[in-house]
Amino acid sequence: MPSTLEQLTNNRVKLTVEIPFEELKPSLDKAYKDIAGQVNVPGFRKGKVPAPVIDQRFGRGAVLQEAINDALPTAYSSAVNDNKIVPLGQPDIEVTKLEDHGKDVDVEFTAEVDIRPDFDLPDVSTIEVEVPDLDVPDEDVDERIETLRQRFATNTEVERPAADGDVVVLNLKGSQNGEVLEDATADDITYKIGSGGMLEGLDEAVTGLKAGESATFTSKLLGGAHRDEEAEIEATVTKVSEQKLPEVDDDFAQLVSQFDTVDEMRQDMRNSLEGMARLDQSADARDKVLEAVISKIDIELPQALVDSELEARRNQVSQQLAQAGLTVEQYLEDSEEEAEDEDAFWAEIEKRSLDALKAQIVLDKMADDDEIGVEQNELSELIVRKAQQNGSTPQQEAQHMMEHNHLAEWMEEIRRGKALASMVKQATVKDASGTVLELDRIQPDGSISDAPADDEAAAPADKADEPADEADKAKADEAKADEAKVDEPKAKAKADEPKSDEPKAKADEPKSDEPKAKAKSRASAKK
Repeated sequence: MPSTLEQLTNNRVKLTVEIPFEELKPSLDKAYKDIAGQVNVPGFRKGKVPAPVIDQRFGRGAVLQEAINDALPTAYSSAVNDNKIVPLGQPDIEVTKLEDHGKDVDVEFTAEVDIRPDFDLPDVSTIEVEVPDLDVPDEDVDERIETLRQRFATNTEVERPAADGDVVVLNLKGSQNGEVLEDATADDITYKIGSGGMLEGLDEAVTGLKAGESATFTSKLLGGAHRDEEAEIEATVTKVSEQKLPEVDDDFAQLVSQFDTVDEMRQDMRNSLEGMARLDQSADARDKVLEAVISKIDIELPQALVDSELEARRNQVSQQLAQAGLTVEQYLEDSEEEAEDEDAFWAEIEKRSLDALKAQIVLDKMADDDEIGVEQNELSELIVRKAQQNGSTPQQEAQHMMEHNHLAEWMEEIRRGKALASMVKQATVKDASGTVLELDRIQPDGSISDAPADDEAAAPADKADEPADEADKAKADEAKADEAKVDEPKAKAKADEPKSDEPKAKADEPKSDEPKAKAKSRASAKK
């Protein structure tokens, strides 16, 4: 299709595109067919209404509008490819010529769109970054073993007063000025005295109480509509149990793992923790390499794209905070954010959003330059990962992808990931001790293979030995499930943190990428 390109600014262009009648005719025929199947006209069967009758009863203009909107996406895409531009965002479409001659139609439209800035990637092989040394202290292994001891502890109900270390079952009732607060009231809460993490003053209140006894204390509420407000809390103990932790010996190792000795179990835990630390180290390296590349490039981002991204990001964060029942000030108090106040918080969100937008553009540029493609199995793997992250099934994720038109978006996500992996492989990554790291040998579980991760699949985990009896088996299964959750590599972002440094299209937004003609146009219709 004939088209011309006009440079409006450094990163915005206007395409002028003609749609020849032979290219429009299939869409015109389709429009007549679609309208004929939707309307009832006396004397004609549904779907068999002739084109002249449709023109007479409903107007030729309605048919042309539908035909043009059907032909626009293909014509726009063709013009983009012919002029070798990379659009960023949706185009502003306007039909500037519409001349109906009866047998044929002349159509012309313009499309103003922001495009990717023109820049050159630096020589990535010259980039060198440093990450911290791999370190797994003995305390981390001890903490994991202590978690297993807690899970396999034996609780024996006693009639004596509750003491430090006992496990109690509580009913809590909060009130202010004699009025009970529903969001500060709960029954059958299991709590270990001295473990902390609940209401301030709770340990002191329940220590010394027997089952059936109550105590009242004043504490600041930690959540809900009355968060950070003082309330009267009545704690009633319904059960007191003495907890006995198992000894850490070979019998314990055989119960909770597939190993025969404590030393073997500890070494396996250390290996697992080292794998998680290695994944964190690898993620840190990727961030630093990408940051170094971006720092060497001067990219002027289209203002419309910046405004759209910042608005979407602010709305997303605000929605997440609202769902959590938090203000920005409350979130800053509870999080590890360095921002001192609300203005600094939003300024940091803006900086992260713009950095992430630049990262997208740089990775897309590298993927295009290196002609990085996407295989079907890679898309399938991404769908499986998304299902695991969202607690759904691959079938549900695939259906969501098709319903919300996310195929192109997810393909780009894969291409960016491959481009980043290629970028990191070309750069030099050292730890603080000066050792060069071969990150492409790190497997998804954090282990190191003899071959790069892309060339060798991660080895499946060994099956654990079954414990001796059914009761121990049930406990062991539960403990191993819990340990598996701990071992599963996670991103370093805090679970309650309403941010993401990697920008993504809004997953549930059912918008279409197809350009549409504006209702208002300078079209002239002639018959």
